[in-house]
Amino acid sequence: MFTNKTLLITGGTGSFGNAVLNKFLNSDVKEIRIFSRDEKKQTDMRIHYNNEKIKFIIGDVRNYESIYNATKGVDYIFHAAALKQVPSCEFYPMEAVKTNILGANNVINVAVENNVRKVIVLSTDKAVYPINAMGLSKAMMEKLVIAKSRTIEDDKTVLCCVRYGNVMASRGSVIPLFVEQINTGNALTITDPNMTRFLMTLDDAVNLVMLAFEDGRQGEIFVQKSPAATVKDLATAIKEIFNSNLDIKVIGVRHGEKLHETLVTKEERIRSKEMEKNFVIRPDNRDLNYKESLKNEKMLLSDYTDYNSYNTRRLNIDEIKELLLKLDFIRDMIDK
Repeated sequence: MFTNKTLLITGGTGSFGNAVLNKFLNSDVKEIRIFSRDEKKQTDMRIHYNNEKIKFIIGDVRNYESIYNATKGVDYIFHAAALKQVPSCEFYPMEAVKTNILGANNVINVAVENNVRKVIVLSTDKAVYPINAMGLSKAMMEKLVIAKSRTIEDDKTVLCCVRYGNVMASRGSVIPLFVEQINTGNALTITDPNMTRFLMTLDDAVNLVMLAFEDGRQGEIFVQKSPAATVKDLATAIKEIFNSNLDIKVIGVRHGEKLHETLVTKEERIRSKEMEKNFVIRPDNRDLNYKESLKNEKMLLSDYTDYNSYNTRRLNIDEIKELLLKLDFIRDMIDK
């Protein structure tokens, strides 16, 4: 599928971008373009990889011209560029709009104009029943993907989303914070001990991207079924791995935080394909006249439940430790 093709990764200097890059670097892909606005991280990556397949482009998805030029000759796009920190987006919601909504719209439109074969857009569980600016902006991004997908003739460009829960040890996430607090001798800070979050590894995230690239059809959203844990159990597991006796301090919920996160709503499940490890949420492609009904119109919403971090499989502390020890980040920190 990717032999002699060109892949563009927006936000390619971040955790997701690096993971996707590492996956494709070992394939027969012809060229991988890293598009971001962070020249320092691009320089670090250029030195680290020293690979002629990788081309680095300074630009911003907010700027239509820069992403348009970067997309010329591209076959596939993985769109990871985003503002992701919930509290930051709460204080600067217009910045979330500019990057996560308008920037994503730029990527989608230039992909169609430049005849890109497929675009995979990165979304989040916070886009489901959103209560914060980050989630609201990502929810609108998903709507833009679905709306644009309805207008593309002959599927010349296929637009899909992947929707993630928490990716463990990604930049800015809580696991690196806990490890840093242990290394500096500070108490581990949690917002609510009963708060639950989905847990998935970067490898899981990349595998979901690959599934969407290979099987994704117009307007679909791919979701991986993931286990969850309470924040208190996660902190306890990390303490045990590093043999720490530090206290766990409850500091209260931050701006825009939920107690539990949802990956698939009951409204979406009524039009989803459920597999052993994934959900594929199909778009509602009825027109505004509603002449056609959904195929399973006789099914009732009351027959379904949300798929969320409260009702998914809950990991105990030993299971969390087992998962954590699979992470390169944790193993590297243990070896230091």
